[in-house]
Amino acid sequence: MKGEVASSVITTEKNPDAEGLPWWWEMVWDLDIMQVGKSGEEISFGDSANVLRTNIEQIYGGFPSLDGCPLAEGELADIGDGTMFIGLQNYYRNYGRYDENKFRVRRGILICIVISPSHLTLRFLFLSPYKLCFGPKSFLVISDPVQAKHILKDANTNYDKGVLAEILEPIMGKGLIPADPETWSIRRRQIVPAFHKAWLEHMVGLFGYCNQPLIDTLNKRVDGDGKVEMESLFCSVALDIIGLSVFNYEFGSVTQESPVIKAVYSALVEAEHRSMTPAPYWNLPLANQLVPRLRKFNSDLKLLNDVLDDLITRAKQTRTVEDIEELENRNYNEVQDPSLLRFLVDMRGADIDNKQLRDDLMTMLIAGHETTAAVLTWALFELTKNPEIMKELQDEIDEVVGDRMPNYDDIKKMKFLRLMVAETLRMYPEPPLLIRRCRTPDELPQGAGREAKVIRGMDIFMAVYNIHRDERFWPSPDTFDPLRFTRSHSNPDVPGWAGFDPKKWEGKLYPNEVASDFAFLPFGGGARKCVGDEFAILEATVTLAMVLRRFEFSFDESKFEGKDDIFSSAQGLNHPVGMRTGATIHTRNGLHLVVEKRGVPK
Repeated sequence: MKGEVASSVITTEKNPDAEGLPWWWEMVWDLDIMQVGKSGEEISFGDSANVLRTNIEQIYGGFPSLDGCPLAEGELADIGDGTMFIGLQNYYRNYGRYDENKFRVRRGILICIVISPSHLTLRFLFLSPYKLCFGPKSFLVISDPVQAKHILKDANTNYDKGVLAEILEPIMGKGLIPADPETWSIRRRQIVPAFHKAWLEHMVGLFGYCNQPLIDTLNKRVDGDGKVEMESLFCSVALDIIGLSVFNYEFGSVTQESPVIKAVYSALVEAEHRSMTPAPYWNLPLANQLVPRLRKFNSDLKLLNDVLDDLITRAKQTRTVEDIEELENRNYNEVQDPSLLRFLVDMRGADIDNKQLRDDLMTMLIAGHETTAAVLTWALFELTKNPEIMKELQDEIDEVVGDRMPNYDDIKKMKFLRLMVAETLRMYPEPPLLIRRCRTPDELPQGAGREAKVIRGMDIFMAVYNIHRDERFWPSPDTFDPLRFTRSHSNPDVPGWAGFDPKKWEGKLYPNEVASDFAFLPFGGGARKCVGDEFAILEATVTLAMVLRRFEFSFDESKFEGKDDIFSSAQGLNHPVGMRTGATIHTRNGLHLVVEKRGVPK
C-alpha cells in the first residue's frame, strides 16, 4: 500500500457503556465442567466454553479482547446459501462504513484513508485476523499468508483439524484429513511412500484409460444435439479414476449408475451438508433413527463400508510382503493390481488394520474425487470464457501429444497446461477454507494484518479464497492469467512475506506454497499438506489434454436465459453458472456447454 496511512483502531480498554454481566457469572466458571484442559491435549467442553466466555465478556461485559481481535457479528444468511467463502470475502472487503468525515470502526473493521501523490481514496480494510461470531460459535478468520504459514508450518503442532474432524469423523474416521495429530503422524509415514514416481508415471496411463469413456460420451453428444453438462461428467470420470487407482475397482460411473455410485454421492452430499450446518444435530440421541436423511446416509455408508471391507479383505488374502524399496521398484506395467491399496497392504511393517485402512481409503475416495472434478469444471469454464487462452493451450497439446495418449514426459513438457491448472486452483481453491483449532496457546505474527493471541480451543478459518484473490499478493487477482506464475512479485508493505519467486518451483509440476511463501495454497502447506498433490495435478492435466485435443466448447446460452445470478457479477464471472460450496467450490447451475469436434484427428 503506497502513501501515508491514517487510521482509527479499536481500543483494548474496557468499555464502560457495556450492558454488563449477571451476578452469577463468575460462579458458573468455578464449576469443574468449565475448567480448561492442558496445553496440547484434546479440546474439552471447558475449553470450548471458555472461548464462548471471552466473547460474551467482550461484547456484554466490556472486557478487552484477550486475543487482540475485534468481533464481527455474522448472520446465518451469510452462509445459508452454501457460499461461506463468499460471505467471508464480503466481510473482508466491504464490512464497515464512513460517516460524516469521521473514521468509524464497526467491530473488526479498520477504515483507512490512503493518501497518494495524485489522489485521495477511501479504503475499507478488514485486517487479519478478526473474530467472526455466529451465535455461540466463533472463529478467528485468517486472510494473510504470513499468519497462514505460521499456523500451517511454523507452529503446526499447536493446532489440529478441530471442527472439520468432528464433521468428517463419521464418514472418514481417522483418515489423513480428519485424523488427530498422533494418528496422522503414523499414517502419513505409511501412505506417503505409495505416491512414488514410478507409480505416478504408471497412473498417467491409467488416467488416459479412464478418460476414454468420457471421450466416447462426448462424441455421442456431438452426434446428437451437442449439449452437455460437464460438471457431472467430470465428477464421474474423477470417480472412475479414484476407483481404479486407489482400490482397483471399476466404478464405470461415466456410462452407468450403480448403488455404490449413489452411495458415494450420498456421502459427498452429507459431508457438504455437515460442513455448512452450525449445530451437529446428528450427534443427538436417536437422531440417526428418526431423521430420514440420516437413516439414508447410514444405509449408504454401510454399503460403502461393506465394499471397502471386501476389497481390503481380498487384498490381504493375496498379500506379498515387501520392503518399500522393492515396492517402489515394481514394474507397474506388469503388475495385475497397481492400486494404492495393494501398496499399503504389501508394505512391510504396515498397519493393515481393516478399520484404519477403511478410513484412509474412504478419505481418498471422497477428497480425491470431488476436488479434481471441481478443478476440471472451473478450468473448462475459464477456458470457454477466454478463447485466446484456449487456443494457446490447444496448440501446445497438439504439438506435444499429437494423436497419442499423453504420458508422464508429455505432462512435464506441457508447461502452459500445468500453469492453467495452477491458475484455476488460485481462482477457485479446493477447498476455499482451511480449518484448524488451537490446542496450545499461540501468538500470530503481524503479516499484512495485526498481531494476535490464539487462546486454547479457538477455531480458525484460513480463508484461502481471500488470500488467493488479494491484490496485495496477486496483481489483478480476478483476471485469469496462467502466465502470472512466470513473473516475480513482492510487496514491501507486507512484513515477513517473501513474495512470489518463480525460480522456486523450477523442476516441479506446479507452483507451490514455497514459491509463493504461502500466498498460494492449492493443497494446503506445511506438515499436513495434501499427500496427493502431484496425483491430482497429473489427473487434471491428462483429462484436459485428452478432452481439449478433440473438442471445442461454447456456453449453452439457452440454459441461462432470464437468470440473474448475483454471484456472477460479484466474482467477476461473465456467465451465470453461479457458485456454491461445501467442501469444494461447485457451480450453482451446472456447467452447461455445447460441444463440437475439433478439426484434428481423433
